[in-house]
Amino acid sequence: MPTVPRDHDASAPLAPALERALAAARVAEETRGTDVRVIDLRGVTPAFDYFVVATGSSRRQIHAMADEIEKVMKREWHDRKRGGEGYEEGRWIVLDYGDVVVQLFDADARQYWDIEQLWCDAPRVPIPGARP
Repeated sequence: MPTVPRDHDASAPLAPALERALAAARVAEETRGTDVRVIDLRGVTPAFDYFVVATGSSRRQIHAMADEIEKVMKREWHDRKRGGEGYEEGRWIVLDYGDVVVQLFDADARQYWDIEQLWCDAPRVPIPGARP
C-alpha cells in the first residue's frame, strides 16, 4: 500500500498520477536503480505532476529499468509513454507519461544535470518500502 504525502486526506484515494509515479519508482528500485526519488511538481509547474528520478550503474541496467517501467505502465496502468529520449545512448533516458516523467541517469549524467537542485522547491514524496 503506498505511503501518502503528508497533506493527503487518508480517506481519499491516491491520485492516479501519484500511483503511477510510485509504481515507476518501485520498478526502478526492483531493477537495481539507486537513489530513486519521486518529486511532486504540482505546485511548481503546470506541465506535469511528478518526476521519478533514478540512477543506473550501466547502460544495460538503465535500459532494463526503462524497459521494465514501460512494461508495468502498459500492463498494470494501461498507459503508454507519449515520448522518450536517450534510449540509444543510454546515459540519460526520459520516459514521458504526460503527468509523470521518468528520468533514468548514469551517475555522471545525474550529477551533471542535477535535477533535484533544479526543482529544489518541490517536495519529495516518500516511496513505500524504499531502500535506505
